[in-house]
Amino acid sequence: MKKLSGLLSEIEYELIQGQIPDIEITGICRDDRKIEKDCIFVCIEGMNFDGHESAAKADAGGAAVIVASKEVKGVRDAAVIKVKDTRLALALLCAAWYDHPDQRLKVIGVTGTKGKTTTTYMIKSVLERAGIKTGLIGTIETVIGDEHIPSQNTTPDSDVLQATLNKMADEGCEAVVMEASSQGFKLHRTAGITFEVGVFTNISPDHIGPGEHEDFDDYLRCKGMLFKQCKHGIVNMDDEHTKDVIKGHTCTITGYGFGEDCDIRVTNCELVNSGTHLGVDFDVKGQMNLRARVNMPGRFSVYNALCAMSVCHSLGVDTDVMKEAIAGAKVKGRIEFIKVSDDFSLMIDYAHNAMALESLLTTLREYEPGRLVSVFGCGGNRSKLRRYEMGEVSGKLADLTVITSDNPRFEKPLDIIADIVTGIKKTDGEFVEIPDRKEAIRYVIENGQKGDVIVLAGKGHEDYQEIEGVKHHMDERELIAQVLEEIAD
Repeated sequence: MKKLSGLLSEIEYELIQGQIPDIEITGICRDDRKIEKDCIFVCIEGMNFDGHESAAKADAGGAAVIVASKEVKGVRDAAVIKVKDTRLALALLCAAWYDHPDQRLKVIGVTGTKGKTTTTYMIKSVLERAGIKTGLIGTIETVIGDEHIPSQNTTPDSDVLQATLNKMADEGCEAVVMEASSQGFKLHRTAGITFEVGVFTNISPDHIGPGEHEDFDDYLRCKGMLFKQCKHGIVNMDDEHTKDVIKGHTCTITGYGFGEDCDIRVTNCELVNSGTHLGVDFDVKGQMNLRARVNMPGRFSVYNALCAMSVCHSLGVDTDVMKEAIAGAKVKGRIEFIKVSDDFSLMIDYAHNAMALESLLTTLREYEPGRLVSVFGCGGNRSKLRRYEMGEVSGKLADLTVITSDNPRFEKPLDIIADIVTGIKKTDGEFVEIPDRKEAIRYVIENGQKGDVIVLAGKGHEDYQEIEGVKHHMDERELIAQVLEEIAD
């Protein structure tokens, strides 16, 4: 427990009702189902519920202090303090509650529109190869040692985030690499953390609309908050918006990329096709000098690898360790190769919209496969435009498209497939319709030809299929294993 006076010294507030008791606090909460005697209750205003409406309940439950940003009603015993932003107050209070765990860890924050997930896993792989126990927080999961916890948000709410950092420090982690989303900064989830290293991968229009960012400028501004909250910045100098993102930065900066003006740059890229894996060999010049390989295809994989190496170089990791770790790095559901044959390659990827699918298929085309085979579906109760666009992209870029089911939700899979067909018929691309995803996988494996590159797109790391409001277990890795076993029999 902590003294209330010590916790409140971390925030700016105005006492508007009652007196601040000289007591020890039992906890800090924003969920009215977790209220307990002598806790601090923080009123958070969300999209669907306003925590200020629970102030009376918190008072009745014995809360010592209620933190609010506007008037609350029905409070008789608890002290009420007013702050400018309750989300910011929650973050700062939780950081103090857990004794500022960021001070016991080297926290690496990775922000950007694309590449965050892959880059964080690469950084973790390199640091752990160097003997540095490293936690991970991101879109797919939180990893603490051998414990893997599925994620709800890319960047968790501040109370969860601070508790997680504290647990990582307590369990011997020396570093943590985390995806730092623009929403995480906008909603002050990362407030109270000093990042050892802040990373910017790239930015393109995304997450703009109701409940997210009002416009691209707001999106840029939120990304840039990282560089006023870190000691050292690692940024992609090839992105046209980098200067805007780091404007007003308070940290030192290292730039990476392909350009001559980069502190750490790539030259002499060579595509590698082993028959079952695709990758890139490349030279690194500038602050590091080495020849490296990433066993993932395309220019964007080189960017991710170079970014990870730049971060780890700033932390003093040996270049030989980097080379080994980057060559062996794998990310679940992100260009994840699954060995099914000596004649052709098969991968799982999360590409679930037209832009991502186009980028992936265009990259794979550079390897001149015998055939490029695309297997995908689209989610139900979502924009039909996405279906038309994905169908058209696959029809233009793939030699064969196998249209199947994704997460139909409350729609009929055949209706979704029909919409995808509408898009693909704008092209001359060949396609087949196989609604059952396992049977679609069976089809491409049984009919795979020498030199084929087969992409199972859309599910990625997901291990479920959502039908009529129920999530049924479905992992493409397991489906592949079942198909191979059945073929062998």
